[in-house]
Amino acid sequence: MAAPSVATDRPVSGHVDAPRLQVFVLALFFIFGGITSLNDVIIPKLKELFTLSYTQAMLVQVCFFAAYAVIGIPAAKLVKRIGYMRGAVAGLALMMIGCLMFIPASSTATYGLFLAALFVLASGVVIVQVVANPLISMLGKPETTHSRLTFAQAFNSLGTTIFPYFGAILILGALASQSAGELSGAALDAYRTAGSQAIVNGYLGLAVALAVVAGVVWLFRNALPAEQHEASAGLAGLDLLGQRRFGFGALCIFLYVGAEVSIGSLIVNYLGQAQVMGLAEQQAGKLIGLYWGGAMVGRFVGSALLRLVAPGRMLALVAIGAIVLITVSTQSTGDVSGYSLLAIGLMNAIMFPTIFSLACEGLGPRAADGSGIINVAIVGGAVVPLLTGMIVDASGSLALGLALPAACYAVIASFGWFTARPAPAA
Repeated sequence: MAAPSVATDRPVSGHVDAPRLQVFVLALFFIFGGITSLNDVIIPKLKELFTLSYTQAMLVQVCFFAAYAVIGIPAAKLVKRIGYMRGAVAGLALMMIGCLMFIPASSTATYGLFLAALFVLASGVVIVQVVANPLISMLGKPETTHSRLTFAQAFNSLGTTIFPYFGAILILGALASQSAGELSGAALDAYRTAGSQAIVNGYLGLAVALAVVAGVVWLFRNALPAEQHEASAGLAGLDLLGQRRFGFGALCIFLYVGAEVSIGSLIVNYLGQAQVMGLAEQQAGKLIGLYWGGAMVGRFVGSALLRLVAPGRMLALVAIGAIVLITVSTQSTGDVSGYSLLAIGLMNAIMFPTIFSLACEGLGPRAADGSGIINVAIVGGAVVPLLTGMIVDASGSLALGLALPAACYAVIASFGWFTARPAPAA
């Protein structure tokens, strides 16, 4: 997952250390990807600690991805005002504050405070993403934008592969011999405080790392002396939703992020079912990395294939592949069921950058406005998982809940075939 650009695809001008800048941007993709994927680890932990329904547990994703709708456009304006490098520092600092907010949340063992901390953390992530994507867009030729964005997101996926594995060891392994459902009164309160402390330890480590990265970035705050930004006011770009191609693409960003996040959020509980793999939380949590790792491998491979295959056609094929894998998973048992669900990550690989670039083709000087609106569409990561959780609670079936992500992929497949035709000029 990544937020779109907030600037046109003008190459960076002036005296710029391009290799160092590229490393810096790829590091940002790694950081915000890893932090986002940790939600898949803390959801089952908080669900168990606070004895939540699936709908209530999905509020983690609601609060995290709601930041894209609330902060997306203000973040773009902030970056335009203070510049890319200072914007990155601001985002990293806000992420650090969000991590530190887990301390009072743990000391009171209050679910609402955890949600508030996640919103602040996500707000910083949004700002960092607003910096990273336009820089990647400008570090090369326009005709290789599809490939370059996909390659950069492979580093995002590297973070989403590594973070859940170690997060599962640290967070899901704590107090594994007990369950909140077996306790009450003071014992339950103590269990929740101790269990949430495992979450805090992980995020405190992240806070320290973010502080170091922010300090390093600050040293290079003047690295882009000639960066330029287009001015925009209010909710500029809303009229673009009336353009069929752009509006369809924005909808697909909404659905894609929602589907990807919904599946990731259910992995631990899904693999823990007796008819699937019957894994303990920590074991299942370690396998989250395979879901996101598939996206990483697919993005490296996809960055090359997109130079040879029409982006729209490839998008349609991988979306259909995701539907097939969901069908196989829900209609089978054991390892086949579990690993076919995890393999959906491979199908997700090229979706975000390809949908984004296809939707914005032909916008010309209005690319900044269009990408700002698509940024808001990432709020699908809040809406679709919540609806998925409601379906699971109402039906009592995790398999039935996966029907909603499958429907999302069907719409994305149709967008792929639709964009096989050339985009109209702006």
